[in-house]
Amino acid sequence: MIYANHALLASGWARDVRVTIDSGTISRIEIGAAAHATDTRVDTLLPAPGNLHSHSFQRAMAGMTERRAVGRDSFWTWRELMYRFMDRLTPEHIEAIAALVFMEMQEAGYAAVGEFHYVHHQRGGVPYDDIAELSARIFAAAATTRIGLTHLPVLYSYGGSGKAPLSEGQRRFGNDVERFPVLVDAARRAARDLPADTNIGIAPHSLRATSPDDLRAVLAMHEAGPVHIHIAEQPKEVADIQAWLGARPVEWLLGNASVSADWCLIHATHMTAAETKAMAVSGAVAGLCPITEANLGDGPFNGSMYLEAGGAFGVGSDSNVNISLTEELRTLEYSQRLRDLARNVMVVGEGSVGQTLYLGAAKGGAQALGRNAGEIATGRLADLTAIDSTAPTLCALTRDRLLDGLVFAAKDSIITDVWSAGRHAVRSGRHIAREGIVSNYRKAIAGLLASV
Repeated sequence: MIYANHALLASGWARDVRVTIDSGTISRIEIGAAAHATDTRVDTLLPAPGNLHSHSFQRAMAGMTERRAVGRDSFWTWRELMYRFMDRLTPEHIEAIAALVFMEMQEAGYAAVGEFHYVHHQRGGVPYDDIAELSARIFAAAATTRIGLTHLPVLYSYGGSGKAPLSEGQRRFGNDVERFPVLVDAARRAARDLPADTNIGIAPHSLRATSPDDLRAVLAMHEAGPVHIHIAEQPKEVADIQAWLGARPVEWLLGNASVSADWCLIHATHMTAAETKAMAVSGAVAGLCPITEANLGDGPFNGSMYLEAGGAFGVGSDSNVNISLTEELRTLEYSQRLRDLARNVMVVGEGSVGQTLYLGAAKGGAQALGRNAGEIATGRLADLTAIDSTAPTLCALTRDRLLDGLVFAAKDSIITDVWSAGRHAVRSGRHIAREGIVSNYRKAIAGLLASV
């Protein structure tokens, strides 16, 4: 049982709330209740968003690519550095890094993660004896941290638009449409020991890393569940796809695939007004990663037009250069303000920007991850975050301004507790397995650096 002085329920703010959890699901909510001696007591209870887009291994290279080289740095020069770093990673490294990343996500207030998993093979592209070896390492990290997991094995067949061959740095990613279903089935079997809220989806990496025929083939094999894809992240990508397929990436995808509420279009940064509105109407979730998009120089999402058209969105930490839910949300809004030379952009009409961002990310993230979560209501998964509203950054705010304070003024230290489908992994601001996870990570990184 959880007792909260205040809780943001699906119906709005309530005081003295007691939440009962059975088998990971909220079974009862009492308002105006008295606390029981055995209850876990918190100040303010919120629905916990899911982190809808992560490449966990990239966390270990944070800070390694922030020195300017000769010429002009870009996403594409960063990518080459990432390939060289990734080529050194062993299964043990990947598990230790993922555990640290998942722990940091939970301490930042996320209850779940969508792991967009595209490193499948050994160095040089030689398959492991078990094709799902590295997926199993992600599963082990999820089991250690107790985070909710939506695992998204990636189809990555080509090195660029027009079926360009894989480069040396991409060989660890490569699967064709014949081998990809074998990988997905193996991942499903390996995930059987994880909690029931675990999901397995698929992720055609991007239009440039697949082909129209391959995309149709894997979608036909996929019966149900999340489908995530990188789309329109960079102007060069847009130009290359238009030259190859005769349409811009989002335009082509919406015209040639049955994009629906199961889909999450990652980034979708460079869209026309028509594409923005059509994507919103499709029901797909925009998977926004504002910290990474700023770090890589991708550009801002067309947020205000997308919201006006009724579009769903969520946020993810992508490269994991900095894992912070509050900073992800504020960077999203600030990117809009810098572009538009305006304030309070990400809200339709009048109202709270912080609430629009936070609750939008909670609901959109749950949709993208295939989780029955996103709000505090009976029958929903107990994906919950508790914050301390008595902290100096929040104590002056009324309830209707609290999420504005959380998003724009607070640090991650405001998070006191996190539950993932009822699994209480963060208590008093710290993950219950923090010491062991950090120790394993330090050992793994020491070994990795020694091998470089």
